[in-house]
Amino acid sequence: MTVTSPEFVAGLVADAEAAGITGFVAAAVINHDGRVLLVRRNPDDYMGGLWEIPSGTVEAGETILDALHRETEEETGLTIDQVTGYLGHFDYTNSRGGTTRQFNFAVTVEKTEPIVLTEHDAHQWAEPGSLPEVSDAVRNLIR
Repeated sequence: MTVTSPEFVAGLVADAEAAGITGFVAAAVINHDGRVLLVRRNPDDYMGGLWEIPSGTVEAGETILDALHRETEEETGLTIDQVTGYLGHFDYTNSRGGTTRQFNFAVTVEKTEPIVLTEHDAHQWAEPGSLPEVSDAVRNLIR
């Protein structure tokens, strides 16, 4: 079963719902020349100043993969060419105090430039061994 199959994605949702999690985020790990794309949260946002991988909320009526494509394009201006793997998930406390599950996918993009930020104040291509200030979950995911 491929990571892009409806059955695989439905299984991710079923597992999260069985764990009592109702908030879902889709995230893209974009590698280029051995580096990964990171974006920095605006200083006045929840967890402001923290670097993260492009990610966003799965909206009602949307699949995790639909959200992955939409959020990657909205946050970076980049278009996903291919979803190449599922890298696992982690759970975190969201700004409303609930639990959100972030589903992380390895992706390739059609082109790596230009990067157009709409929700973040900076971006960088970081070496996995020398990451800026990221959450422990993101650090573990990238390493």
